[in-house]
Amino acid sequence: MKTAIVWFKTNLRVHDNEPLLRAIEQNDLVIPVYCFDDNHYRTTEKGFKKTGSFRAQFILQALLDLDSSLRQLGSGLLIVKGNTGDVLAQIALEYKARKIYAQQEVAHEELQTQDEVTTKLQAIHCSLETFNTTALYHPHDLPFTIANVPDIFTPFRHKVESSTKIRAPFPSPKAIRSLELPALQLPSLSDLGLGPAILDSRAAFNYPGGESSAMMRVKYYFEESGLVSSYKATRNGLVGADYSTKFSPWLAIGCLSPRYVYQKLKAYEANYGANDSTYWVVFELLWRDYFRLIMSKYGVQLFLKNGIDSNHPKAKQHNTEVFAKWINGETGVDFVDANMRELKLTGFMSNRGRQNVASYLCNDLKLDWTYGAAYFEVQLIDYDVCSNWGNWAYIAGVGNDPRKDRYFNIQKQADQYDTDHSYRNLWLK
Repeated sequence: MKTAIVWFKTNLRVHDNEPLLRAIEQNDLVIPVYCFDDNHYRTTEKGFKKTGSFRAQFILQALLDLDSSLRQLGSGLLIVKGNTGDVLAQIALEYKARKIYAQQEVAHEELQTQDEVTTKLQAIHCSLETFNTTALYHPHDLPFTIANVPDIFTPFRHKVESSTKIRAPFPSPKAIRSLELPALQLPSLSDLGLGPAILDSRAAFNYPGGESSAMMRVKYYFEESGLVSSYKATRNGLVGADYSTKFSPWLAIGCLSPRYVYQKLKAYEANYGANDSTYWVVFELLWRDYFRLIMSKYGVQLFLKNGIDSNHPKAKQHNTEVFAKWINGETGVDFVDANMRELKLTGFMSNRGRQNVASYLCNDLKLDWTYGAAYFEVQLIDYDVCSNWGNWAYIAGVGNDPRKDRYFNIQKQADQYDTDHSYRNLWLK
């Protein structure tokens, strides 16, 4: 009997999941596994946990949902905790697995873990095979190599859109041949070294993690509400659930496939017509792909103060006291403070808010941008390593922004996007 392991990471779904499908096709038995890597819950050199309570809670909810889906197909989800390389090798030995199927990584630490897993599996005659599961466009279909990805988004977009097709999503499996796995055993937040995730009632995002809730949101946004037809006009909103798609948290941990979103969008356009708003959803998904490719191209450079710009002026310094006021929404600038309090109390912030608070940290406070990126990493429920660090480097002028001196006039932004003060009044009570 050929037995394989499917190593779930940030692809917590059964739809459009190539590693899962290939494992089912090529093996007699499949064991789905998720590892709580100790490294993901450590405290970093900047003093933050790598994963905060809001995101951890969202992941736990997603795993509960994934286990339910897998059991309906005849399997289940095995939870392990520790050093990923060690525990996966132990599981492979226990179940006599000869291959592990997983998503391909691109970021520095994730690639280090992937390499470590490969090495430890080789020692027990087990192999690791990886697949792209997170992008809208498959990297192999792009009109350039990773080394030649354009350093500016617009030429990248034009080349990709004019020459590359988006692949159809993979279907969900109909059944999984597996062993009888024990009941799901999830750690608690305290087991992960985290406090409770107490969500403020004013939260713009208050949905549970999991593929099921992601599918419900997609159906609501495209089929029931028709909100997508006005997305471009509302996407800079600040209050409520419906000013934007809110797909990002599910996309970040893979409860939702971007190709599935694209498929549903095209179905909407076929029925109701395309416009600038429907296109803008694809435009935003393309930015996700772009930052992933830039991460592949530049690697660890995107985590350094000078980013990918070796000619950037001397990197800015850190000031603990000023930074703490930024985190706690105590800068005295009401628009910045309102956004930072929303982030602290909910794990979420609008795209418009993120750009403003990042610009304020970099250009007004003149602090080291990498601390801001690290705080977003722990706090954001929709943290994505490539998008987070790519966006922060962009705002800081050390990334892919062709204008290295981009500056947000915070008061002008507040007047434009929070004209009646409803957002600031909501969070500064």
